Amino acid sequence: MKPKVLARSLIATAVISALGAGAYSAGHIFTQEANAATAPLAAASAPAASALLPDFTGIVERNGPAVVNISVTHEARETANTPQFEHMDTNNPFFEFFRQFPGAVPHGSAPQRGEGSGFIVSPDGVILTNAHVVDDATEVTVKLTDRREFRAKVIGSDKPSDVAVLKIDATGLPTVKLGSSMKEKVGEWVLAIGSPFGFENSVTSGIVSAKSRSLPDGTYIPFIQTDVAVNPGNSGGPLFNMQGEVIGINSQIFTHTGGYQGLSFAVPIDLAIKVKDQLQQFGKVSRGRIGVTIQEVNQQLANSFGLSSPNGALVASVEDNGPAARAGIKPGDVILKFNGHAIKDSSELPSQVADVKPGTHATLEISRNGKTREIELNVGELKGNKLASADTATQDHGRLGLVVRPLDPDEQQQAGNKGLVVEESSGPAARAGIQPGDLLLAVNGTPLKSVEQLRAMVAKSGRTMALLIQREQGKIFIPVDLGSKQG
Repeated sequence: MKPKVLARSLIATAVISALGAGAYSAGHIFTQEANAATAPLAAASAPAASALLPDFTGIVERNGPAVVNISVTHEARETANTPQFEHMDTNNPFFEFFRQFPGAVPHGSAPQRGEGSGFIVSPDGVILTNAHVVDDATEVTVKLTDRREFRAKVIGSDKPSDVAVLKIDATGLPTVKLGSSMKEKVGEWVLAIGSPFGFENSVTSGIVSAKSRSLPDGTYIPFIQTDVAVNPGNSGGPLFNMQGEVIGINSQIFTHTGGYQGLSFAVPIDLAIKVKDQLQQFGKVSRGRIGVTIQEVNQQLANSFGLSSPNGALVASVEDNGPAARAGIKPGDVILKFNGHAIKDSSELPSQVADVKPGTHATLEISRNGKTREIELNVGELKGNKLASADTATQDHGRLGLVVRPLDPDEQQQAGNKGLVVEESSGPAARAGIQPGDLLLAVNGTPLKSVEQLRAMVAKSGRTMALLIQREQGKIFIPVDLGSKQG
């Protein structure tokens, strides 16, 4: 099985020495003719069918002029020190000629170029796009639909949110209307305008497939997932709702091939606006952090931790001397609310933490050993890209299926932890993904100190238990289905 790849949807990057690109057209082919019996039925059903489909023409007419094409030039890079004819098509008539003269083709450096999209948010030339569209660009050019071109200044670029703000020297420009992604519902129609493969002001449509979608790329963005066709060059372009309001910035696609496969992701406009305002005012973005690593709560983990439903964010590890540690939060705690907002899915927590101004107080409702309590902490400031990072998961023989041993003194000193080393894994533990060499730290949030303690906890455990495992430098709770007790 080929690995799934998250591809930035912009970069159709090419060195200027590329020979060219081909375009293929697809025609409409109709092979079935309506006979006399079916023609009236088709005619009668046409108005009903068209009434069910949305009309995007008004949205495109109003907003198309405010969507721009962005071309970027990156710093020149040295080309490989090999004759360029080696990369020619062997059918090229010059191939045999150049092969006789190795080194005849000059080498050196060549600038790289790419294309993306953006949209105007104020008449004086402020433009929103993706950070990855303009990252490391030495020159950014904005082209309007009226064919005017402007050199753009990058006001600010924020990689964690993938949002960038540009400014061009112009006035009286057409603008888009900004909406709120919070109001959109799954299943509603949406529309994208952009420059896929350089085809400017191309329009594609679809529906909202999901909201607050987290992706395994290290970011905390609660993406809007759609099935709108997004391809290289669409990045940075707007995603509209049926009221003609921008609700997102098209950013990424999920693909095996590098092209559109029905999974597209947009940065919510509510998040983008907050980033834009901070970039314009301060030139950077400040975010809150609490210093925990979290994971999703599934039904088995919920059963293990005595939760009535699989909601919240399970704390897998706590940063030493971080805000959460100073407030008394421990691995195994489940964060149910943050500042009064219920956490239904763990992916909701990082963005809520990021929204809090560093230095302010926050209130968390947590579940510990089946009991809820409130904890107050002082929110820190994010320095890197992690805040409350959402890591996703990828255990004596008998019910559990483990052979374990205590850490020796050297191992304890090296690991900085107490715990049990997994020597063999089979049965329920192996099915759950626990491997020899893993370090077993806790069961259902209770730290492990001995093999006897583990054996006693397994004996009185119900059907499921959650084991805190350390593998290399990462920690994660793994739910294990023990099955029914033997009578």
